[in-house]
Amino acid sequence: MAGTSTSTEQIPIRVLGGPTALFEYGGLRFLTDPTFDAPRDYHVPGGQLTKTAPSSVDPADLGRLDVVLLSHDEHPDNLDDSGRALLADVPLTLTTPGGGQRLGKAAKGLADWESIELDRPGDGTITVTGVPAIHGPGAREEVEPITGQVVGFVLTGEGLPTVYVSGDNASLDLVKQIAERFGPVDTAILFAGAPRFDVLFDGALIVLDSAQTAEAAKILGARRVVPVHYDSWAHFTEGRDELVGAFTAAGLLDHLDLGDRG
Repeated sequence: MAGTSTSTEQIPIRVLGGPTALFEYGGLRFLTDPTFDAPRDYHVPGGQLTKTAPSSVDPADLGRLDVVLLSHDEHPDNLDDSGRALLADVPLTLTTPGGGQRLGKAAKGLADWESIELDRPGDGTITVTGVPAIHGPGAREEVEPITGQVVGFVLTGEGLPTVYVSGDNASLDLVKQIAERFGPVDTAILFAGAPRFDVLFDGALIVLDSAQTAEAAKILGARRVVPVHYDSWAHFTEGRDELVGAFTAAGLLDHLDLGDRG
């Protein structure tokens, strides 16, 4: 189905570092992939991840949170120790089907194209639809045994803008499927950063690079793109300058919004 947005309003988004962003939508407050630990190393299968910069905010200062949109729970650059502790105080975490089982009663896993309706304060509902994502190159059945399940999200509601949160997705083919159902989107929160590891998939991308992020914006017909997941971690190989350059080259610089940082 095509997008049914009747609003050109652009929601304020606070980009807090790494994959973490805070926004209000339809009166509810949403947080993506919580990462609030201080800089440190994390030992993971096959090596380590290094966080290089702190979040721009302490989680105690975030105020009320209604929903966490968690692309996946298995990697510390998407859910670290502080982020995991924060989940205990949030009424609802939406995540992968596997994560929904691991994280307890307040978590719900969404399969591809599965939707949940959330009550808005006052009246009306918000629909959150889980959309497919692949955390690496190739077919899902080849990638998921190595990097795990990942989910993206599309938020819709009467009179509200259409918002897409990609999660750690490396597949433009999946972006095309999402665009066919929901495009054009008003705001796309796209995970970028061109992360790659020599020990995974021969060093191929496991999330979009900057040029692919611009291409995803074009596919989605996105009126605004807020990139996340491109700073604060050593394994991100492209950052702000590469994103600006890619969107400039694609003629989409006026669609790029680096967000309210802090």
